[in-house]
Amino acid sequence: MRSGKCASVGRGKGGRHPVSGSRAGRLSFTLSSTMESVGEVEAAAEKIAGEAGLDEDERFHVTMAVREAAVNAVLHGNEYDPAKKITVSFENTGTALVFTICDQGKGLDPEALPDPLAPENLLRGTGRGIFLIRSFMDEVHFRQLHPGTELTLVKHLAPAAE
Repeated sequence: MRSGKCASVGRGKGGRHPVSGSRAGRLSFTLSSTMESVGEVEAAAEKIAGEAGLDEDERFHVTMAVREAAVNAVLHGNEYDPAKKITVSFENTGTALVFTICDQGKGLDPEALPDPLAPENLLRGTGRGIFLIRSFMDEVHFRQLHPGTELTLVKHLAPAAE
């Protein structure tokens, strides 16, 4: 990775999900390109989503999206190369949950991905990760790192009174 760390994104306008309580904070870590690391990322995402007060369905959506992003980083980005790492940053800003996952692979052009809803792709066993991520999150941003890809997922939060 050029900068050695993932960059943040601004929070745009989008859907807001009511929460009962929100604890601001940030968590960052670097992990090996293994499925065990994916499990660690998933568990951390679930914990942060729960601490933010998301309901069970929203927690599931956030956790599934972050898991898919981590799987893509390990499997497609780093191709399970033990010399390559994934860098993960989770932040609760108080108004949004921001999850950033970076790999050290050859990069990804999200526009070149096949449409998983096209008739010829419906029965394929793979190719739905980015589609699911976009469906479950309020914002999804890709950035090329040369080498690697940074994927930032945002879930907006709002006080329960809104």
